[in-house]
Amino acid sequence: MKYKCLSIAGFDGSGGAGIQADLKTFSATGSYGMTVLTSLPVQNTCGVRSCYDIPLSCIKEQLEAIFDDIRPSAIKIGMLFSTDIIQLVTAFLIQRARGIPIVLDPVMVAKSGDPLLQADAVEALKTKLIPITSIITPNLPEARILVPGYNNKKTLALKLLELGCGAILLKGGHEDSISSDDVFLSHDLTETLSVPRIKSKNTHGTGCTLSAAMASFIAQGFSTLDACRKAKLYLYDAMLHSKDESIGKGYGPVHHFHHLWKYL
Repeated sequence: MKYKCLSIAGFDGSGGAGIQADLKTFSATGSYGMTVLTSLPVQNTCGVRSCYDIPLSCIKEQLEAIFDDIRPSAIKIGMLFSTDIIQLVTAFLIQRARGIPIVLDPVMVAKSGDPLLQADAVEALKTKLIPITSIITPNLPEARILVPGYNNKKTLALKLLELGCGAILLKGGHEDSISSDDVFLSHDLTETLSVPRIKSKNTHGTGCTLSAAMASFIAQGFSTLDACRKAKLYLYDAMLHSKDESIGKGYGPVHHFHHLWKYL
């Protein structure tokens, strides 16, 4: 349990996304997982039924409790929901997390289409949090909200990098192509990461899983680009091993522990 990863994210009682998916991913990829809960969506594989606020004081106390005791090797950030939460988390990390790699999944919409970030919080995400992150992992719809007016993936990635983060992994999962192509861009590297596209309805929590795996591998000492490569292959295998499963009536989860269940 040498490598310690912290997820700052929302809740998913059905276990496929949010802090539940992050904890599974951290463990499956060899890191010790910790969590700070930012919001409580009531959801399942079919969608989000409602969303309950966590008091700001509670979020701050959770962060303090972790950092007073255990210094994370890497941090993954997911659902933050509001401007107030973004400002609180950003201020805390600037003060207490200097030198810790931060992976931000700019969660805006659930797989079901339900909003997970308030519209007026996008500007705070862009101007407050993104500039202190090591890498952000938007999908194409999220990227076009962050930097509207661009369609080309490489142009989008360049414009996203101008927001101040260390690197971009622009995901191509929403494209209609035979392969799933992500664009990695940092200030000195560009690479396209590709795997065959898997036809499956079990895609709940794929973004959470990918970003958590990236944080886990970065914590273990891999470069940001190598962490992206390894995380993408881990997610591909997790999706491949879940494509014929039936968990829930909607978008089912991926199989986070596929490589550990071979004996069953």
